Amino acid sequence: MLLVNPKATTTNARTRDVLIRAFGAAVELAVEETRYRGHAARLAATARAKGYDVVAVLGGDGTINETVNGLLNPVGGGDARHLADPSSGRPWLVVIPGGSANVFARALGLPNDPVESTGVVLEALREGRRRTVGLGQALWEGQSRYFTFCSGMGYDAEVVRAVEGLRGSGRKATPARYVNTALRHYLATDKRHPAMTLTGPGIPRARGLFMAIISNTSPWTYVGPRPVRPTPWASFETGLDLLGLRRMGALALAPVIRHILTESDALPSGRHLVQLHDEAEFTLTADRPVAFQLDGDYLGERETVTFRSTPNALQVLV
Repeated sequence: MLLVNPKATTTNARTRDVLIRAFGAAVELAVEETRYRGHAARLAATARAKGYDVVAVLGGDGTINETVNGLLNPVGGGDARHLADPSSGRPWLVVIPGGSANVFARALGLPNDPVESTGVVLEALREGRRRTVGLGQALWEGQSRYFTFCSGMGYDAEVVRAVEGLRGSGRKATPARYVNTALRHYLATDKRHPAMTLTGPGIPRARGLFMAIISNTSPWTYVGPRPVRPTPWASFETGLDLLGLRRMGALALAPVIRHILTESDALPSGRHLVQLHDEAEFTLTADRPVAFQLDGDYLGERETVTFRSTPNALQVLV
C-alpha cells in the first residue's frame, strides 16, 4: 500500500504520478490518498490488519509519523515493546520524502529528492535490503504516541506551534520561515522563569529547564542543507538522548547554536546544559503547561510527559 499526502510541500501531481507508476511496475500496488489529520495512521493500521507486506508513504515527517503509529498501534490496539521480532505481523516501511525538512528520510540516508529516493527504495525492495530501527515513545495523560526522530518541550515546541499557525493561513513551512519565526519568538520568550524538571530511573534530578530536546537519532532537524545536531550521539540503534537548557539568554544560547550548526560529533558544553545519552526512560514535569511537539507536530501544552525508547520497532527498506 502506498499512502500519498496530496498536500505534501515539495511534490506535485506530476511527480506523484511518476512515483505511482514506478511502484506499480515493480509490485502489486494499492494507492490511498490522505484526506485529513490522522488519516495516514488509520490507513496504515488497516494495511497491517489486511496483511500487506509493505507500507510506503509519500509525504513529510508528519505523515510518516502517523503511518508509523498506525503500524505500531494496529486496529484493535497493541504495543510494540512485547515483540522480540520487529517484523512479526508488521509490514515493512518505505519512506519517500515529500515534505519541507524530511528529517527521518535523510537520517536513514535517503536522497532528499523523491524521485531519487524512489529509485533507492525500489532497489532495496528487489534485494530485500532493510534496516531495523528503534523509535521513541511519548506518554501523557493516558495517551501515547511514537516518534521517529525527535520530540520537545518548551521553546522549540512553541516555534513549531507558531509555524503551524502560519501554515494554517496558507503559508509554506520553509526553512527560512522556521528561522524567522524562531528569532521573532525568541524575543517574546520568558527567559526568567524555567518550568521543567527532569527525572528518571538512575538519572539525577535536574530542575529549572526552559527547553528540552529529545532525540531518537541525529540530526535533530535541518536548516536547508545544513544539519542541526544538538545530540550528535543519538542513533536508531541506541536509547533516547536529551539536551536541556537552563538558560535562554543570548550569551548562553549563542555558543550552543553555533556549536550544533557547525560541529558534527562533539557534544555542546556548558554548565547551563543538561544532557542524557542512550536512556531507556525519563520524565519531564512542568509547574505550568508548556508546549509539546513530536516529530515536528504540535500536540498542545502538557505538564508531564514520559519518554521511552522502543528498540527494534520497525524494519525500513533502505
